[in-house]
Amino acid sequence: MAEKDVIIIGAGISGLACAHFLRRQRPELSVLVVEKADQAGGVIRSHSEQGYLCEWGPHGFLDNKEESREILADLDLIHEVQRAPLAEFQRYLCRQGRLVALPQKPLELLTSKLLSPWAKVRLLGDLCRKPLAGHPTIGEWAAYRFGKGVLPLVDAAVTGTFSGDLDRLSMDAVMPGVRRLEVEHGSLLRGLKKKGRAKKEKSATFLPAMINFPQGLEKLVQTLAKGHEIKSGCEVHGLAPQGEQWQLATNGKPLLARHVICALPVNSALRLLAPFQPPVQQVPESFICNVSLGFVDNGAIPKGFGYLTPECEGRFVLGCMFTSRMFPGRAPQGRVLLEALVGGRRHPERLELSDEEMVSRVLADLKQLLPLPEAPEFVRVLRPPSGIPQLEKDHLDLLAWRSELEQENRGLALCGFGWDGIGINDMTRSARQAVAAIGKDRRPDQTPEVKPVYF
Repeated sequence: MAEKDVIIIGAGISGLACAHFLRRQRPELSVLVVEKADQAGGVIRSHSEQGYLCEWGPHGFLDNKEESREILADLDLIHEVQRAPLAEFQRYLCRQGRLVALPQKPLELLTSKLLSPWAKVRLLGDLCRKPLAGHPTIGEWAAYRFGKGVLPLVDAAVTGTFSGDLDRLSMDAVMPGVRRLEVEHGSLLRGLKKKGRAKKEKSATFLPAMINFPQGLEKLVQTLAKGHEIKSGCEVHGLAPQGEQWQLATNGKPLLARHVICALPVNSALRLLAPFQPPVQQVPESFICNVSLGFVDNGAIPKGFGYLTPECEGRFVLGCMFTSRMFPGRAPQGRVLLEALVGGRRHPERLELSDEEMVSRVLADLKQLLPLPEAPEFVRVLRPPSGIPQLEKDHLDLLAWRSELEQENRGLALCGFGWDGIGINDMTRSARQAVAAIGKDRRPDQTPEVKPVYF
């Protein structure tokens, strides 16, 4: 029976990042990555057709996190990166049937037409409200601290990240750093002000850039996979301690390792770890469909990222990315690529529509907001098979169970899609924490980061 120092289960971005950090930090260890699919990369896949380049999964990541920047530097990918700076590309919100530019800086909310005069005054109510007790949803927390007038903006932010429901997502699970500031300082605004004073070297007005590659985001995982021992087509269906080692039951021969990092998406991990009695059998997921449309470029699409739609607008499309405006080479010369998102946590029934009906409804929605040509020249409906994990009410219990599981089972660490967030930066940060736990009784304590909100 083959034995390794470390076996990583899952060759998505989390598992590959774990393998990368292990090779850099612990090169003396023998490491094997096992993956049930035929190729590495997980949900990150790019689609090229007729000169258009679309994405099945994530469409990029921000360049403001140390772990991801380190990976790009190590892989010598810095020179290949395409950047769309948030400071230079406008973002829009659909409000009352038209697109309104979102403020680029927090203080610009005070002059924005997105908030009524009373809603702007109500923002200051945060300064005199005690920390909200319990474990509120994002919607409950935002309404309590800043008033109901901000909910369309909050809804749009939640849609843009989780395609989720602000009345279900847990504030403590999604933004623990923000909750910590609220509790420590009695006010989020007061906490942010003090935090800004403590870090004057970092400009409070700094805006990061969205990153992708000329070949699509799949370039990242393809490069990350090189040089690692990856056993594809290997599904792990059992995991159990055996003395000082771990035995993995697979669809082939059993495997042995001193350490195991389970880097599977959270629901896949829960199925594998069912014998360890997790508090929930699965977490809710949000499924979306990407309707990619290519048009003759009539100049109607502005230089921007796209727009998002809060639920109160009652529209069919969750949001639309102006993809070829962000990243050159995503459409043929003289053409423009739009990627409209449909479905989400609130409207899974829309994914049951045929491609033809979905495209028809998307076009009808978009043409009410954008002066597009009569018909697209390119149409492709991408239906990702995987959902987006939702960090809802039971997620804190799940994280507590993970912590206890790792402490009681030396040599086991968990990370992956949906445990500590859903973005690529979340995955790389969690991967490095899991690697740091190798050979220790527990992962190093981490102060929850205060994640900025970008639409």
